[in-house]
Amino acid sequence: MPVFKFKGVDFIEFDSLLTDDERLVRDTARRFIEDNLVPIIEECNRAGRFPRELITPMADLGFFGASLKGYGCAGMGNVEYGLVMQELERGDSGVRSFVSVQSALCMYPIYAYGSDAQKDKWLPAMAKGEKLGCFGLTEPDFGSNPSGMRTRAVKSGNEYILNGEKMWITSGSIADVAIVWAKSEEHNDRIKGFLVETNRPGFKASDVHGKWSLRASVTSGLSLQDVRIPAENLLPGSDGLKSPLGCLNQARFGIGWGAIGAAMSCYDTALQYSQVRKQFRDQPIASHQLVQEKLAWMVSEITKAQLLALQVGRLKDSGKVGHQHISMAKRNNVWMALECARMARDILGANGIADDYPVMRHMMNLESVKTYEGTHDIHALIIGESVTGISAF
Repeated sequence: MPVFKFKGVDFIEFDSLLTDDERLVRDTARRFIEDNLVPIIEECNRAGRFPRELITPMADLGFFGASLKGYGCAGMGNVEYGLVMQELERGDSGVRSFVSVQSALCMYPIYAYGSDAQKDKWLPAMAKGEKLGCFGLTEPDFGSNPSGMRTRAVKSGNEYILNGEKMWITSGSIADVAIVWAKSEEHNDRIKGFLVETNRPGFKASDVHGKWSLRASVTSGLSLQDVRIPAENLLPGSDGLKSPLGCLNQARFGIGWGAIGAAMSCYDTALQYSQVRKQFRDQPIASHQLVQEKLAWMVSEITKAQLLALQVGRLKDSGKVGHQHISMAKRNNVWMALECARMARDILGANGIADDYPVMRHMMNLESVKTYEGTHDIHALIIGESVTGISAF
């Protein structure tokens, strides 16, 4: 079968809603993915290898901390940032996850909650990809309920001593610094953020192996046993669970865009395949009603997802976005992308399970994306609370 080159997905002239700068950012990211990630991603997925060789080129394009101002960051608008996430995930969810963690879950909390000294030390190096970060919130026994975390920080003179376990941590074993969330004894067990350099005694990161999903991404468990850090490593602006959730909102926004990219990849592959694959009377399967119905559903849902993500991005740029808006974009768009992947696999038939095509890889990746940073059901409850005024948690 032929190798398909991505043709783009724009059914209603969506591009006309973007500014010239937004289209330029999107097109730049698209070319980078086509030239650098697409040729190697299947090999990376097979080997379970994160493509570290792309870190510096992505930094050079301003992908890390892209929406932050100053400190060597690109200062993109939120729609521009979202379009970058879209193109990264069109390449692979694991690579988009790496950039999301570096940007939204590590650089953002330093930017939002850190001291001037912490910002000066970490942000320029992280923007250049010279220092990598990870985000330690989830624990083996606490995913959807992070407030139950057991990781603790105890003040001892001019230091904090941290003990605990974290799980499902992207980039854990390649990070130079971990943003660790812990209950602080000094602050009446309120959750605080701490900068933990990963070379400190007592800190250990162990990679998760045997994954069927996000195979081109590093996933780790973290162990902290009497890890001592200087008191100035406390993020002074962090205060309670709202602080890590504020970081997750940044990342969820990017996921809402990224999922569109995965859906686009699956739809475009299925469309082009259906136009050349012939069955029955030597006709392309694109001429069959059932195939057209699937393609119509996919392009309709992608189009609605584009409009949803764009509006949430516009609200974010104007300072009007609510966490419930971001939850809707994350929940809807990831669900939509996973359904597109399943339909595309169906259209490709047996070929759909082969990594000659990206469909099964996207499908497996999206199963994780549907779960992390707020499951599909948790985001339903967030939206439900917003519309009813009643918490169901």
